[in-house]
Amino acid sequence: MCGIIGYIGSKNSVPFLIEGLKKLEYRGYDSAGLAVAENGKVHRIRAVGKVAELEKAALLESPKGTCGIGHTRWATHGKPSEENSHPHTDCSGDIVVVHNGIIENFLPLKEKLQSRGHKFQSETDTETIAHLIEENLKYVSGKTPEERLLAAVFLTNAALRGAFAYGVMWTKAPNQIIGVKNQSPLVVGLGKNENFLASDVPAFLKYTNKVLFLEDGQTVVLRPDGVTLYGADGKTIKPKATKISWDEKTAEKGGYDHFMLKEIYDQPQALEDTLRTAREDFSRILGLKTEDLRKIRNVYMVACGTAYHAALIGKYYLENFAGVTASVDLASEFKYRTIPPAKDTLCIAVSQSGETADTLGAVKKAKELGFKRLAICNVLGSGLTRACNSVFYTHCGPEISVASTKAFSSQIISLYALAIFLGHASGNISQNQFNKLYKELMSVPKAVAETLKIEYDVRHLTRKIYKANRFIFLGRNVDYPIALEAALKLKEISYVSAEGFAAGEIKHGPISVIDKDTPVIVIMPQNQLFDKMLSACQECRARGAYVIAITTPDGKEAAASVSDKQIVVPQASEYLQPVLDIVALQFFAYWIAKRLGRDIDQPRNLAKSVTVE
Repeated sequence: MCGIIGYIGSKNSVPFLIEGLKKLEYRGYDSAGLAVAENGKVHRIRAVGKVAELEKAALLESPKGTCGIGHTRWATHGKPSEENSHPHTDCSGDIVVVHNGIIENFLPLKEKLQSRGHKFQSETDTETIAHLIEENLKYVSGKTPEERLLAAVFLTNAALRGAFAYGVMWTKAPNQIIGVKNQSPLVVGLGKNENFLASDVPAFLKYTNKVLFLEDGQTVVLRPDGVTLYGADGKTIKPKATKISWDEKTAEKGGYDHFMLKEIYDQPQALEDTLRTAREDFSRILGLKTEDLRKIRNVYMVACGTAYHAALIGKYYLENFAGVTASVDLASEFKYRTIPPAKDTLCIAVSQSGETADTLGAVKKAKELGFKRLAICNVLGSGLTRACNSVFYTHCGPEISVASTKAFSSQIISLYALAIFLGHASGNISQNQFNKLYKELMSVPKAVAETLKIEYDVRHLTRKIYKANRFIFLGRNVDYPIALEAALKLKEISYVSAEGFAAGEIKHGPISVIDKDTPVIVIMPQNQLFDKMLSACQECRARGAYVIAITTPDGKEAAASVSDKQIVVPQASEYLQPVLDIVALQFFAYWIAKRLGRDIDQPRNLAKSVTVE
């Protein structure tokens, strides 16, 4: 996830670009840059770090030009550095591109362009777009530079695969900016004698509330006096503007009251972006040869907090699909206990930030033990990614809310992908089994999008119970870690006591804390353990508990006979069901905290990344 801004009008574009990037900084903040068309040349400024660093550089260089584009980056290809910062240019330096998304086929495109003499200056997939447009300009015709650039952009779009939105300008066509949208967000702000291109509305809302939301496959040409919209077939479309009624603060959250709620709704896109990587050869992604994957016999997973719960689910995946012995440690404990060295052992470190001190310490110990080390991480160039032999990135963009949502679900599907690829490489699952599991995995984003429709039901349910002093969550098998995560989410943002248990364990002690009106949330999809969960509900109700069942359509009728309320989520395969179940429980935590008036995005005593031990 990155932020794009473009301005074209009669005023100096730089202040608009800087201000827009500040509004988009929630989309990425490892580096930023801008480019302005000035006296027939491109004046480009880039800086590592937050937009404030770019602003300092811009004040020193003082570029001026009425047409410009800018970018704030969340790295997906290439470490955070000035060379990898956007905007990127072609060989001549006259074509400038900013981009949000992932170009899946950038490597073969890059190799082809290099064979034709193109020189690349960065590690990014984005630079491929600039060189491809430069190459295509050689073969298009047009009466004006503006017509030629548009034709070259259409040719370029046809060659690109993936989810992307990009903006491009060319010094030989200084009175236009072209924007392209394909599965990544891009909007146009329609002003008076000036127009804006951006990843999100907050970037320009101060100046206009007339917005054109682009659809996938559309291309837009911005000029100072208006815009022209084109469909994927190259034919013009009449633009339909929307009038935005949000204020600037609300707009940053996409109209949601809190970043946490926005990030819950971001999950289908986050999962889709993460799974794009899993469509490639997994051994190449991980930097491990297939024969090395086959040798793995033992796996240690280390993580903290929410990532630890994702790793607990990953244990079920690795043992079931890959047929390896897997254990999960809290990173803070792994560092200080005796770990016997074992041949053919892989240590998997799971972290959103990649800077958690305990996790880094655990990986250091794994290295000393001679283990291969794999990071599942959301931040390119972080300490964890540098400490491991290989990395699988969760491409879910920055998480602003302290309480993790989209990073957690992305970690789960990353571990699932890893497990089925390991299982296939080792022969533990057949090609037919792999194909079936892979197909089910790729269907998850759509299923999560469907699950989001239950928010109203969850919100309504919380009215009766939000003042309770204690909440209990129960689950079994892969939903046991979901019970732990649900309890953690509720504790983090509402400050009330909440505990998660394996449902089979409540009779061994925990049932003593269940009394009249205690809300007990039972995660019970229709699967092989459904009858066991029905019994758990009955045990809790016998003690006077207020029982809420999180179930699937086939289980609703039976669940209704043993619970007070039911929340029905879509049915998925047994091992992917947790990704849907957690959505209901994220909503549950959010609405309890909101009814209690808590500071949801920045709960007390917590930080997003714990960088001290």
